[in-house]
Amino acid sequence: MKAIILNQPKDFSIKEIDKPRIKDDEVLIRVKASGICTNDVRDFNGDCNYSYPRIGGHEYGGVIEEIGAAVNKAHFKKGDKVVPYIIDDCKECYYCKHGDENICEHHAHSHIFHNPEGLSGYGGFGEFVVAKADDLFVYAEDTPFEKMAFTEPVACVINSINRTDIKFGDDVVVIGGGTMGLLHVILLRQRGARVILSEPLAERREKALSLGCSNVIDPMAGDAVEAVKALTGGRGANFVFNTTAIPVIAGQAVEMTAPTGTTIMFSSIHPNEKVPVDMGAIHSYQKTITGAVSPTVLSFHEAVQMIEKRLLDPTVLTEKIYDYQEFDEAIKTASRPDTYKVILKFGE
Repeated sequence: MKAIILNQPKDFSIKEIDKPRIKDDEVLIRVKASGICTNDVRDFNGDCNYSYPRIGGHEYGGVIEEIGAAVNKAHFKKGDKVVPYIIDDCKECYYCKHGDENICEHHAHSHIFHNPEGLSGYGGFGEFVVAKADDLFVYAEDTPFEKMAFTEPVACVINSINRTDIKFGDDVVVIGGGTMGLLHVILLRQRGARVILSEPLAERREKALSLGCSNVIDPMAGDAVEAVKALTGGRGANFVFNTTAIPVIAGQAVEMTAPTGTTIMFSSIHPNEKVPVDMGAIHSYQKTITGAVSPTVLSFHEAVQMIEKRLLDPTVLTEKIYDYQEFDEAIKTASRPDTYKVILKFGE
């Protein structure tokens, strides 16, 4: 099989490697489409502490090529269109048992991140990948692979929104109009919120309005916190989703949040610097600050349902589709600050 191997930061090659072998409870997936995530870009640049060489790619979908002997044939068959839940959850630790499998204690220590004996990574930038059968979600035959590649990012956003109790008519701010920010915009509108986007790029503000965003703010044209308050009767927003990595903006997100409101730190803070927060205001106005990270099994299931049933078309945020052999151009496009989702295709 061919795979895009990141040998060292900014040093990749497309190599022929052995096709992985499956165990009895696993399936072999022929990858058809794989999205490039911001984290893949950081891995490419060496802006991580993971081991190399590695095969990136965790936003992928494909078809079942082989099925292990113990896999339930009533649920899965060769040729099924599938996406796997990408968290290597142990199903045994406290958090897995507590329903928080997306922060499984085992996951961060798995071969996905560190593998001194060989390749690390999720493996979606290769022609084949192995997955546990009980991690699979099956899509309808007529679902395009491009849409399936959005499952994981959509699931992340659903998990983010599920961590709130948004009511119809609530004022919600999304900071950042990239792929993840605009997925928030689309799904929050479906939750019945009035959505306000803060984004410096005019093209992204226009895109947000075309997707149903009620108001847009240019944070470079004035005080974004005051602009939010002007739109919300001086209160601030009931919920603020920060989808940017910039530390100072994380602080602004809390300031934009109304009394009794909630700030959701969706993006990792990069670099991970300490953020000053007015804890007196948190106390006096009963504000809540929470995080949202990888998808849960439930949010993954909900993402599949939304995409398969055509309740959401995430491909409106596709920047460009490249053949995997064009990875050099694809990663350059994905690295630009003004682009949306870049997808690699494997085969027809």
